[in-house]
Amino acid sequence: MKQKTNIREMCLYILTGTGLASLIAYLFYRSFIAFILLMFAMPAYIRYQKKRAAQKRKKELALQFKDAILAVSSSLSAGYSVENAFIQSIEDLKNLYGKKAPIVIEFSNIAGRLNINEPLEDILFDLADRSDSADIRDFADVFVIAKRNGGDMVSIIRRTAYHISDKIEVARDIDTLMSAKKMEQRIMNVVPFMIIFYVSISSPGFLDALYHNIIGIPVMTACLAAYGFAIYLSEKIISIEV
Repeated sequence: MKQKTNIREMCLYILTGTGLASLIAYLFYRSFIAFILLMFAMPAYIRYQKKRAAQKRKKELALQFKDAILAVSSSLSAGYSVENAFIQSIEDLKNLYGKKAPIVIEFSNIAGRLNINEPLEDILFDLADRSDSADIRDFADVFVIAKRNGGDMVSIIRRTAYHISDKIEVARDIDTLMSAKKMEQRIMNVVPFMIIFYVSISSPGFLDALYHNIIGIPVMTACLAAYGFAIYLSEKIISIEV
């Protein structure tokens, strides 16, 4: 979900990026100059971490949104209007996820905008755009069509919730099946670092020919580039969108 990075997250990204740059500079180049040059890649690293955090928030919001529209459906069954059903569902969501949960924040925002007479349809489409969630976009489309055509809102919302729930369960099953492969991928990502570090400790001087000379530097750079490409490829392989 699109969200500003707070100071704590930014500091964490900078610290981990600096640590990674230090490790690469030492193991692949034994050079402080290499560390300085690698630090120029910090903006790209921060963008990558922001993207990962956004994907995590997106999945979390999609999961919570399913329960949110079920709560809306329950409020509609109790006789509330559509707008009031969204407002009333906030308390249920607070009990379910806590006051700081993304869905509680979003529904509180919806309630505030409804109180100043903004159309619910516009608010839902805005939420879909900001969250970049296909599930929320689909719900907004279905909701608008049903409301304009006078459809059975309770039945439509409940069916939509079940559809989203089924989709989420499929994604969970895939994550479960891929969890072992993801762990293997994380281990393989650090193996090259561990090998170079082990050789450097166990056989001092063995890798000296690869540092501070016109042949060694391009060789280590090529190895680093191949290593980076392997990580990128492995991320693509295990990333499955439902």
